Amino acid sequence: MSTAGNTGSAGTGEHKEDAGDIAVTLAVGQKKELPAVPAAPGRPHDREMHAIVEIGVTHHGGRPGLVTGAARGSGPALAEVLIVDTSRSMLHPAAKLHAAKDATVAALRLLPEGSAFAVLSGRFDATVVHPGPGREVMAVAGPAEREAAERAVRILDADGGTAIGPWLDLARRLLSKQSAPIKHVLLLTDGRNEHDHRATMALDTALEACDGRFVCDAWGIGDDWDADLLLRITRRLHGRAGAVRRESELPAAYEELVNGLLGKAIPELRIRLTPTPGTVIRQVKQVVPREQELLACAAEFGERGAEYVTRAWGEETRHFQVVLTADPTGREIGEDLQLAAVDVVVPDFGRTVRLPAPQPILVRWTDNPLDASRQHPGVRRHELYQQASAAVARAYRAWLRRAEGGAEADRELARALSLAEELGDAQLLGALRRLAGVPGTGRVRDGLKDVDWQHLILSSAMTTPPEEPAAAGPPAQGPPLAGPPDPSGDGPAPGGADELIECPDCTWIGPADSVYCGGDCGRLLRRAV
Repeated sequence: MSTAGNTGSAGTGEHKEDAGDIAVTLAVGQKKELPAVPAAPGRPHDREMHAIVEIGVTHHGGRPGLVTGAARGSGPALAEVLIVDTSRSMLHPAAKLHAAKDATVAALRLLPEGSAFAVLSGRFDATVVHPGPGREVMAVAGPAEREAAERAVRILDADGGTAIGPWLDLARRLLSKQSAPIKHVLLLTDGRNEHDHRATMALDTALEACDGRFVCDAWGIGDDWDADLLLRITRRLHGRAGAVRRESELPAAYEELVNGLLGKAIPELRIRLTPTPGTVIRQVKQVVPREQELLACAAEFGERGAEYVTRAWGEETRHFQVVLTADPTGREIGEDLQLAAVDVVVPDFGRTVRLPAPQPILVRWTDNPLDASRQHPGVRRHELYQQASAAVARAYRAWLRRAEGGAEADRELARALSLAEELGDAQLLGALRRLAGVPGTGRVRDGLKDVDWQHLILSSAMTTPPEEPAAAGPPAQGPPLAGPPDPSGDGPAPGGADELIECPDCTWIGPADSVYCGGDCGRLLRRAV
């Protein structure tokens, strides 16, 4: 497993210059000041520190993604399950089922040779359309298998109801037998999970079983799909929710999605947090390009640390919000102290990866109320997105009450428009204006259908980063070629990688190149690069 600061094939620690290297960047943005004044009687002493962690993945030399490029080791890089909703409603109108077939065939034709794949039909339960009913195995992409799969897809019919839990569980069982580093499910539905009570596995149970097993993208088609359902699935399974306004748009959307999948560079990337004693990790979540809660898994390297798994990285940048708490009692005022270290871990998958050095999350306790009230722009931006999404949800609920809720729907839509303008998010503004009447009034226009609101709910779940970078300087690009500077900044720090340093305050002992104390005090030991 590659950890931050290493270069080379993930897990090896070796590095050979390669024009096709994959590089990971890491930057931490925060306002360091927190109030040191005692809390009000009866209130907790702990203070919350919010930081934005920005992680990027780039390809050097234009090398193709993991799925289409050569990697060390054998076996296919991709295992793909395509799930088609074949409930009775897909025939009303029949154009939905025709588009679903066309899109599935388009996706099949893009699968690289040797990729494991299966096509499922979803109703009250799920069946394997290809390689065949009653066989919990996956096919291997090649001319003959693609042709056979296309024939099976073309003769699909629709009947029965919708219960998505068994669909996902069958996909899980199929993918559990695959060793491909990228396991992906593409699910299409035109309705709601209305027969969950009749299912052999409830959706909540299926999501629990599938979490961490594969990435799932979920798409809606027609007029009756449920945005909250798609978001519930994709937020749990690290995927993206989408929908098409016209059935004819679905094949192109599938082609775009699969082409993006083929460009994935890193199947799994872990964010490792190591708090100093007295610091508690309260929350870690992705906030750009969409919100997603991340669950902690125990880190192997120490009792205090935790790792947070993210999946399926292409050439992209994501932002994560980290919330820590600490008690200022007995701490120095006006001095930078480390609350936690942020590290990046990439499990071995046969490619060369250049990883960044660890970055600190700091605190500076202050008795100046003005300093303590400042907020990092990335944190503020996420709050605005949460408020805009909540306003959209309230507007929709009010609209459902028709005339009784009309005034409230207008107010909430106007509120969402105002927030989108403050964010400067053109995509969200455009989506909101589609539902507005006379420009500038913020009033909900007449003649809307429920599906118009579903598209808006999906749009309000997407986020964009602030214009300014999360950190004051350029992101860390990996370990420096020369040794780190000494405390005076005039030359390399003494000591090699195997030497140690002792903190003069708390007697913590750690690597000689440590920037901050990893013990109780968290004080600055030397200047970083």
